[in-house]
Amino acid sequence: MIPFVDLHRQYETLKPEIDQAISDVLKETAFIGGKRISEFEIAFANWLGVKHCIGCANGTDSIEILLQAMGIGVGDEVIVPATSWISTSEAVSSVGATPVFVDIDPETFTIDTTLIEKALSSKTKAIIPVHLYGHPADMISIMQIAEKYGLKVIEDCAQAHGAKINGQNIGTFGDAASFSFYPGKNLGAYGDAGCMVTNSDELARKARQIANHGQEGKHNHLIEGRNSRIDGLQAAILSVKLPHLDNWVKARNTVAQHYLSKVKNAEIQLPSVSTINNHAWHLFVIRSENRDVLKKYLHDNGVETAIHYPTALPFLTCYESRNFKKSDFPIAFAYQSQILSLPMFPELTQQEQEGIIQLLNDFRG
Repeated sequence: MIPFVDLHRQYETLKPEIDQAISDVLKETAFIGGKRISEFEIAFANWLGVKHCIGCANGTDSIEILLQAMGIGVGDEVIVPATSWISTSEAVSSVGATPVFVDIDPETFTIDTTLIEKALSSKTKAIIPVHLYGHPADMISIMQIAEKYGLKVIEDCAQAHGAKINGQNIGTFGDAASFSFYPGKNLGAYGDAGCMVTNSDELARKARQIANHGQEGKHNHLIEGRNSRIDGLQAAILSVKLPHLDNWVKARNTVAQHYLSKVKNAEIQLPSVSTINNHAWHLFVIRSENRDVLKKYLHDNGVETAIHYPTALPFLTCYESRNFKKSDFPIAFAYQSQILSLPMFPELTQQEQEGIIQLLNDFRG
């Protein structure tokens, strides 16, 4: 079976460094706080090109904490795309605000910026664009809308470490950005971890305070916060991995270009690529009217695939009470039964890629 993702292969390429980093943390018992956390935060901020990086427990927390730090809560509305992992909308609800869904662009799978203004109200306080699958959202248009209406922007970069727009790293356009270091991400820890980034000194101070029990200095609890922090082991592992991230993104692009140039089947729609965007290719998502038949065909022939995501956000059970109709989000609704994620990771071999491509070209639904 060709795996959808194989994290062990990556570990084998870095085994001595990873093992040494873990051993050092164990020897030092540097599990919570300490220099390894700050070293990684500084390194990631420098890599991205921002002033502040604040580590936290996971990507979901990072969105929620940023919303809290911006003072967004009960009675407010936040614009989110109709297709994403639930963290994007869940975090909005968790602070007491209401997620307002906007359909996706049919070419990029990211939020359709031509529909955002229609979804705004006097209660709208922020936009959370998601760089879905690693493709940058249209941040130029989004920032223009945000400036026009005085809205905050939190970039959800959970799937897009290394993506760029006109050479500028995603995560550096909005007021702040959220990153996940879930193990399968382009930059992944060996457990849950995440971070928040911003160029705002005040927002960084508030976010760090919220994530650390509302403290500024030990036992100095200025507010009621929460316990959301990256631990020493994860920071040490991420510090080993970070210098390799650019090369891993290049390798993902090589795999993606191989798929794009070699898959020739009218029953399969390949993802679009924009000339101004550097796609991070966290996922390579195709579409087919016979998606379920294709998925089974690939599995039966030794290729593991996945679906991201089988149900668009507005149609999840948790939002049933809002009585959304498929006509409210026609693209997201149509795509949820068509999308299929192919194996995509830097260590995917040429032979494996060729095998997948041949199967795709031979498919008849």
